[in-house]
Amino acid sequence: MAHDADFRRELGQQLRVDSVRASAAAGSGHPTSSMSAADLMAVLIDGHLKLDYANPGNPANDHLIFSKGHASPLYYSVLKAVGAVDDAELLTFRKLHSRLEGHPTPRIPPTDVATGSLGQGFPISVGIAIAGRDLDRLPYRVWCLCGDSEMAEGSIWEAFQHAGWEGLDNLTAIIDVNRLGQTRETMLGWDVNGYVRRAEAFGWNAIAIDGHDVEAIEEAYAEAEATKGKPTVIVARTKKGKGVKAVEDLPGKHGKPLDDPGEAIEELGGERDLQVDVAKPPAGEPHRFEASGGTMPTYELGDEVATRKAYGEAIAALGSIRGDVVALDGEVSNSTHSEDFREAHPDRYFEMFIAEQQLASAAIGFQARDWVPFASTFAAFWTRAYDFIRMGAISRANVRLSGSHAGVSIGEDGPSQMALEDIAAFRAIHGSTVLHPSDANQTAKLVAAMADREGIQFMRTLRGKTPVRTPADEPVAIGGSRIAHEGDDVAIIACGITLDEAVKAATMLLEHGVHARVLDAYSIKPIDAEAVQAAARDCGTIVTVEDHWAEGGLGDAVLDALAAGDDHAKVIKLAVREMPTSGTPEELLHEARIDAAAIVDAARSLVTARA
Repeated sequence: MAHDADFRRELGQQLRVDSVRASAAAGSGHPTSSMSAADLMAVLIDGHLKLDYANPGNPANDHLIFSKGHASPLYYSVLKAVGAVDDAELLTFRKLHSRLEGHPTPRIPPTDVATGSLGQGFPISVGIAIAGRDLDRLPYRVWCLCGDSEMAEGSIWEAFQHAGWEGLDNLTAIIDVNRLGQTRETMLGWDVNGYVRRAEAFGWNAIAIDGHDVEAIEEAYAEAEATKGKPTVIVARTKKGKGVKAVEDLPGKHGKPLDDPGEAIEELGGERDLQVDVAKPPAGEPHRFEASGGTMPTYELGDEVATRKAYGEAIAALGSIRGDVVALDGEVSNSTHSEDFREAHPDRYFEMFIAEQQLASAAIGFQARDWVPFASTFAAFWTRAYDFIRMGAISRANVRLSGSHAGVSIGEDGPSQMALEDIAAFRAIHGSTVLHPSDANQTAKLVAAMADREGIQFMRTLRGKTPVRTPADEPVAIGGSRIAHEGDDVAIIACGITLDEAVKAATMLLEHGVHARVLDAYSIKPIDAEAVQAAARDCGTIVTVEDHWAEGGLGDAVLDALAAGDDHAKVIKLAVREMPTSGTPEELLHEARIDAAAIVDAARSLVTARA
C-alpha cells in the first residue's frame, strides 16, 4: 500500500543517507549520483514497482534496471529499504567477496544484468520488455533508471528508436537529469525539453518533471502506466548531491565519498529505518511455445554446403524441437540464414536492424528471462557490440552469437566486411566458447550443443560452400576435433575454410613422400588440447593455418594447449598478415599465404629441418 507524500520525502532522504553511509564505509563510490535520483526511486518502490523481493525468480515480477550502474549506492539502499539486504550487508559495499559490488551484477538478486558500462542497461531493458510482451506474454513492466551523461551514447538512441518502433508500452525510462557529468556539464545540461523533443521524435510519450517533487513523480508514473501503444520516458530535472550543501550541484564531486559523511547525514535529517512493503505482482506464468518436434538436419558426405546455410537450417530445426529457442538478426538474415528460423517460427524471430548494440542487448535481455537466444550478423560487425558482449560475461549471460562472412575467403566485398579479429576477440571473453565448423554436419551438431551450454558462445560461419567431410553419425562436441587426414610426419591444424586447403595440401605432400596429419580444430575454445598434444608428440612439427590475423586466433590457441602440456613441437603459424583487398576467394587465400600451396611449403620446410 502506497504511503503519503511526506513518507516518500522521508524515504528519499533515507536513500540519500544510506548512499552516503555505504560510500563512506567503502571509502569510494558515487554517492552524489545516487542522491540525485533518490526521490525518483522512493516513489517508484512505494506504490508503482510490483516485485516480490522474497521471490526474485517470480516470472511475473516487474524489472528494475539501473542503466546508470554507478549509482549502485542508491540501488543497494533501495534493496535495504525493501528488506532484500540488511544494514550490515549494506556497509559491505565494495568489499572483497561482498555481493554489493561497485556496480550491480546478478550476484545480488533480483538484479537481471550487470551495468556500469554506460549506455547498456537501457537497451537491455528494451530486450526484456520485448520478451515480456512477445515471449513471456506477461503484464510486467520494465523500469530503467538512466543517467543524463549516458544519453550521449549511441546505444541509448538505438534503444530509443527500437522501443518506439516496437511501441513498448510496458517500458518506462527515467532519466536523472542532474546536469553534471564526471568532468563537466553534460551535453544538454538541464535542457529537459531537449530530451523530450528527442524522445518524442522516436515515438515516445515524454514527460518533463521536477525530479525532487514527489507529487509530480507520482503523476508521471501513473501516466506512464496508463499510456498505451508507446513507451514512456520521464525526464526528471534533479540536482547532483541533493540535500548536502557541500556537494549539491557542484562540479568535481563525482565518484567520491563525501568529505564529512557525518555532517552530511545530520544535514539530511539523520539515519532512518523506514521499510517499504513493495507491491507483489499478480500471479502469472510465462507463455510456452509448442514444440512440434523433429530432428536436426544431416548432410551427405561430399555435399557442398555453406556453414552459414547449415546454421540457419539447424536453428530452425532446433526451434521445432525446443519451444524456448528464439532468434535475432541484424537485418542480414538472408546472408546469415537466420531467415530459415524466421520462416519456420515467425513469432520467435526478432529483427534488430542494423543496430548491433541493440542486437546484443536484446539477446542478453531475452536470456535474463530464461529464453535461449541465437543472434546473428556478419562476424565483422560484432565488433561494434564488443563491450556489450564483454559485459554480458559479467552478467553471467547465456547467449549464442553467430558471425558469418568471416575472413578473406568472402572475396570481392573487401576488408571492411572480413572478420579477421573475431576469434581473438571472443577467445578473450571470460568463459566464452569459440567454434568454427568446417562443414554442415559439424555446424548442426554444434548448434544443438550450444543450446544447453552456459556463457558467451560464438560460432563463426562461412560465406562459401565447403564439402561435407564429417559423417552424419560421427560424434561432434564442443571441445572436440577430428582427424581429416592421417599422417605422422607433420601435423596441419586448421579450421573452417582452411580445413579444405589443409586436406588439399596433405594430398599434395604425399607426392613428396610426406605423410601429414590434418587436425580439424572446429572447437577453438575450448580447444582439444589432448589432440593437439598428441599431434606434437606423434609428428614433432605443426603448421597452423587460419583465415584470421596471426594474433589471438587458432595458432595461439594451439600454442596455449602446447604450453599447458609436456609435448612440444616446432610450430609455424600461417595466418593473414597483410591488409587484404578485394579479389576472388582463391586469389585472396593465395595472397595471404594460407592456401594449400603455402601449407605445403611450410610443412616441407619443417620436415626438411627435422631430417
